Amino acid sequence: MFIISIIVSLLCSVPDARSRPMPMWNSQLPFTPAFPYGSQPVRGVNLGGWLVLEPWITPSLFDNTGNPAIVDEWTFGQYQDPNVALAKLTDHWNNWITQNDFATIAAAGLNHVRIPIGYWAYDVAPGEPYLQGQRPYLAKAISWAQQYGLKVIIDLHGAPGSQNGFDNSGQRMPFPQWQSSQTNIDRTNAVIKRIAYEFRNNYQVVSVIAPLNEPAGFYGQAILDATRQYWYDSYGNIRYPTGQRSNFVVLIHDAFQPLSYWNNFMPQQQYDGVAMDTHIYQMFSDDSIALDNAGHIQSACSNEGSLSNFNHQLWTIVGEWTPAMTDCAKYLNGRGVGARYDGSIRPGAPSYGNCNSKTGSGASFSQDYRNFLRMSWEAQVTTYEKASGWIQWTWKTEQADDWSYSAGLQYGWIPWNPEDRNYPNICN
Repeated sequence: MFIISIIVSLLCSVPDARSRPMPMWNSQLPFTPAFPYGSQPVRGVNLGGWLVLEPWITPSLFDNTGNPAIVDEWTFGQYQDPNVALAKLTDHWNNWITQNDFATIAAAGLNHVRIPIGYWAYDVAPGEPYLQGQRPYLAKAISWAQQYGLKVIIDLHGAPGSQNGFDNSGQRMPFPQWQSSQTNIDRTNAVIKRIAYEFRNNYQVVSVIAPLNEPAGFYGQAILDATRQYWYDSYGNIRYPTGQRSNFVVLIHDAFQPLSYWNNFMPQQQYDGVAMDTHIYQMFSDDSIALDNAGHIQSACSNEGSLSNFNHQLWTIVGEWTPAMTDCAKYLNGRGVGARYDGSIRPGAPSYGNCNSKTGSGASFSQDYRNFLRMSWEAQVTTYEKASGWIQWTWKTEQADDWSYSAGLQYGWIPWNPEDRNYPNICN
């Protein structure tokens, strides 16, 4: 065991792992994931806005503070009395996702839930205003998933310093700082190691660990270099939490790069049990949001080629997407920020339509809009199942039913059987 510990330590400390083969420790033990990834499609949903706050998912949590400076989970703790903030968080954790949600998710024919959690659930440094208490709810979620036959993806959604500057990383900022400090990266690795160790004997339910959500590779080479090295190091931490090989699948994100960027990265002959997570949205650029309905459907279907081709290298899961095709949801672009769709995002911005009919309560949606959401949903799941499957963002929202899986079930643009199709030839 001492020798193995030394090897693990060396693996995590080598400055550049890209040129070295991965040692096949305990290779006599077959890798046996708890789900037949690659042969049976992942069909899942994200439990967004629960253990990591997002203002657009639960705007009331932020509006009720009366403080417009509270824009993320960092400022939620920073600009409120800690006892008040913790009481609000505890009430939210108790009620936003419950056992009944897991029962409904299973009844809807889904097989996975992806659960975002922040590093601060495990590690809060001096001066950081984050509040803890999330971990018992993660444990409850895993027990509920086991009860209803669901697999869990534990997704580290926020890292120290923020890996993307988005509010969903815990800390909204103009430019991410995660990659600028080795201490940040070391803390992130330590958290992932703790998660893998904690659930090492429960891989039949926690079948996948995602070591970091959406590192912002579009900001340049420094983040890409840090991300690539972190994928190697976190692989060792997840697959070998005790020196013995685990059966966790390691789900790495594409860092907003084309899938082709990752060609031949972590080849399965040396790094078994690795999957690629890609997120596909059509509302975060002017070009995409300007598309008409037919253009959005065509764009969704056009992803088949890149997904199918890359799937021969790594299992490829579309870990975030939505049938919504606008950014009209309140605070979607950040608390206090408007939308591209109606031109409210900045002075002088072009407008592509009226947001009033595109978000809010599904009860108010026209039948034509519901039909389009159904077409959008079917085009995407049909396409993403050409790869290894999909996980929709997100299960529920307070005010944005166009993004909500549960609202889609209620109002009919998402079928209770995910194999049902009203438009079986939509991508032909």
